[in-house]
Amino acid sequence: MSSEPAATPYGAWPSPITAASLVESAVGISEVRVDGDAVWWAESRPQEGGRTAIVRRVGDGEAADVTPADANVRTLVHEYGGAGWWVDDGALFHVDFADQRLRRVDPAGAVVLLTPEPPEPRSWRFADGVVTPDGRVVVCVRERHEDGAVVNELVGIDTEGSGNVEVLWQGSDFVASPRLSADGSLVAFVSWDDPEMPWTRTRLHVHRVADGRLADELLVLDGDRAFCEPGWDGERLLVVVDDPEWWNLYEVELETGRLDPVVAGAFEIATPPWVFGMQRWAVVDGTVVAVAGLPTGDELVVDGRTTTTVDSSIVSLSSSGDALAAVGAGYDHDPEVLRFDIVDGIARRGVVRPARPVSFDRGYLVEPEWISFPTGPDGLATAHGLFYAPANPDHVGPADEKPPLLVLAHGGPTAQARRQLQTAILYWTSRGIAVVDVDYRGSTGYGRTYRKALDGQWGIADVEDCVAGASYLADRGDVDADRLMIRGGSAGGFTVLSALAFHDVFAAGASRYGVADLEALATDTHKFEARYLDSLVGPYPAAKAVYEERSPINHVDRLSAPMIVLQGDEDAIVPPNQSEMVVEALKANGIEVEYLLFEGEQHGFRKADNIVTALEAELVFFGRILGFDPVR
Repeated sequence: MSSEPAATPYGAWPSPITAASLVESAVGISEVRVDGDAVWWAESRPQEGGRTAIVRRVGDGEAADVTPADANVRTLVHEYGGAGWWVDDGALFHVDFADQRLRRVDPAGAVVLLTPEPPEPRSWRFADGVVTPDGRVVVCVRERHEDGAVVNELVGIDTEGSGNVEVLWQGSDFVASPRLSADGSLVAFVSWDDPEMPWTRTRLHVHRVADGRLADELLVLDGDRAFCEPGWDGERLLVVVDDPEWWNLYEVELETGRLDPVVAGAFEIATPPWVFGMQRWAVVDGTVVAVAGLPTGDELVVDGRTTTTVDSSIVSLSSSGDALAAVGAGYDHDPEVLRFDIVDGIARRGVVRPARPVSFDRGYLVEPEWISFPTGPDGLATAHGLFYAPANPDHVGPADEKPPLLVLAHGGPTAQARRQLQTAILYWTSRGIAVVDVDYRGSTGYGRTYRKALDGQWGIADVEDCVAGASYLADRGDVDADRLMIRGGSAGGFTVLSALAFHDVFAAGASRYGVADLEALATDTHKFEARYLDSLVGPYPAAKAVYEERSPINHVDRLSAPMIVLQGDEDAIVPPNQSEMVVEALKANGIEVEYLLFEGEQHGFRKADNIVTALEAELVFFGRILGFDPVR
């Protein structure tokens, strides 16, 4: 007979979910490909220095690594990468992080380098490729870093290893998603120019292809809309576009450019293309299957009419013939590789690569509650979030105490709170700390209008929404209003810094590689985001006064809450000097601050030891400031 849970102060509950357990045998699965009867996927492995390996399972056989043990499959195009690998007829094409050169791994395991040494190390970068039907050419994105300039273009690469790289198209600041029709006679791709981002306004191009080169341009679609995820169903072109509101799937009439809905509704199929290759629709034996992204969880729409609940969060879809594979996760399991059979309009789910087994009692699992709450001036706007109440089968809080609350401000700022198992959140809830993952205005998943609600308001609307979410839960009686914490990385780190500088709601904060100086970011960041702040803040330098007013570094005298700051020393997106300015200012003001600089880390932590150190440091810091005694 089990004993009753012990009454234990919130924040001090012992938990088997340790920081080390988060990375032990942990694997990140993000991309999947189907090639004949084989399913391929990418595994990011913290225990192996954060490297990414490519794994393949043929039929019902055993899964096996295809890349060598020293390979790290990762492209640096746009710095964020994505789609650094693809497959064709049993051969793997991939970019290695060490040199950014493209190579082919034959079915027998032989490795052939396809691109020459660039003028400077890692100055030629490749991503998002497709092989022509005759197998002779790879068409992909290349990003060249030469003479202080960065050029993005489409190139054709000889698959036999001659080293020949031919420029196919170079007509915009950015280009993505080259996709060939079934017979290889047509190619569709997406382009955009500064100051736009690929989720604000892009163009869709269609060209004829002749002798491995781009010929006549058949179609260009523009307008105040964002095209993404183009692809072909035979000779039929499909594309996702937010015209007018939701990222839905349309067929493109090639002669007129007319868009006819294929899978449409009040849901988002696409996610913001921060990385390449995030496809969320596919065609299986003539049947269109797409992900309907909803705040309550992702669902599969089969042939435009049947909705099937499969997993709360579906990251990637891929198909070949009658085979459909996906990466899916739920609130009770990590991402896993799935394979579906489509029977009578229903997707029947099978597991190709199971998730890491949950090593703790299911009483620690928390199914998040989707909440909506008033925000903004006079509470006339609405924001959203996922609320995770504390849960531990062996402990409850004292009757006269309410739990602390950790507010998560996601990055992007176009990201979205996802309904999938996040042991990094259970790390907190299992210790008696409530968590709310806020979908502030600007987040994806609520349509174009909501996503654009942050235009000109970054550092204001997102902060208001995090404050409003915390206050809503305190007023509702779920959490202790005097023990509110906020944590975020990158754009979320900027939200943290702004919340602590311009509001007095939070007792402590944690910033991971957060933006402190908007002017520095506008003048010292990589090409992909060099003009992003034009929409979020205003054109620079015309809006210089706004940048100065919004930058937390210019208001350090108002920072009164203790903070822990974490940073990678190789971060090219938010350089370390941004974090160091905040730390020095807090020290000068006599505010308690802790700073951790991680060697060899870029924008986000990938190495197991660093992931553990960072999380444990945050827990101990918050406990010290808020007066609870955590058990690590």
